[in-house]
Amino acid sequence: MPPHEDLHTIDGDVYVSPRYLAGSTGTGDPALAPLLGLGWDLQHDDLGNVYVHAPDRRVRLGYLPEGEDDGLWRINAYKDPFGPPTWGACFNDRTPTEFVRAFTTALASAYEQGPDAYLARPVSGDGEHDPFRVVVPFIKQGWEFDRPRWGVFALQSPEGLAGVEFTTGDLDPEAELTTRDARWQLWAGKSIDRPAWYVTASTDTPVALLTAVTQCVSDPTPLLRWQRNTYSYIEGKVQLTPILPPEPPAPTPLDVQRAAASRRPAALPTPSVPRWTTTSRPALSGPRR
Repeated sequence: MPPHEDLHTIDGDVYVSPRYLAGSTGTGDPALAPLLGLGWDLQHDDLGNVYVHAPDRRVRLGYLPEGEDDGLWRINAYKDPFGPPTWGACFNDRTPTEFVRAFTTALASAYEQGPDAYLARPVSGDGEHDPFRVVVPFIKQGWEFDRPRWGVFALQSPEGLAGVEFTTGDLDPEAELTTRDARWQLWAGKSIDRPAWYVTASTDTPVALLTAVTQCVSDPTPLLRWQRNTYSYIEGKVQLTPILPPEPPAPTPLDVQRAAASRRPAALPTPSVPRWTTTSRPALSGPRR
């Protein structure tokens, strides 16, 4: 277990289902933990933005609460530390923290395997690197193909409040890294044009990293949240289950014995009465002389 694994556990008073309507937890520590557990360098600026660098500077993460836009998490990888990014991913400020953590956990594992893993390009029909693997978790959970649009492959959740899009054709590499015009886009909310949260990933983002996110998003297990922090856009569309106090354990035979003993009345003390014997003399009548 990485040394930061047990820090800042996520708390709450309700379970939110489906989990992609849960919103952010408001803390970045759980998603930073997998990388910090590998000994990656952490720095921060005077505004409170955090920067994490791999030892060889070929992977960089920015946690940017004071950034220029709502892109709270920006993660880039490089073939050349001084060249342009090979791939980039962005999670906005309301993305559930668990989804970011799924990505950073997969990234930590890929980094330990080496550049062939964390710089692996998607290749159609190439088994584990086939981009189609990214959407398989959604198909297994009943997500449906969205209305066809030219150059866009899309799936939507059963109630229509989440979706994933894959754009075909040539894209501007710089725009993929700085805007939502990226190869991959995952979102939840009323529509893709007005998402509550979104994730973007550029063309060469490794399939294994994206699949880790889609598996986490499609997981039917609810997420723990504080009810006061749930968002208005999910009203009537999400199930909130209060956390009930744990039931007391079943009594053991010894517990039953102790309880019975506590209810048993105490024995009355034996009264002190003089015993009559044959040697006793009858009481004298009249005054003693």
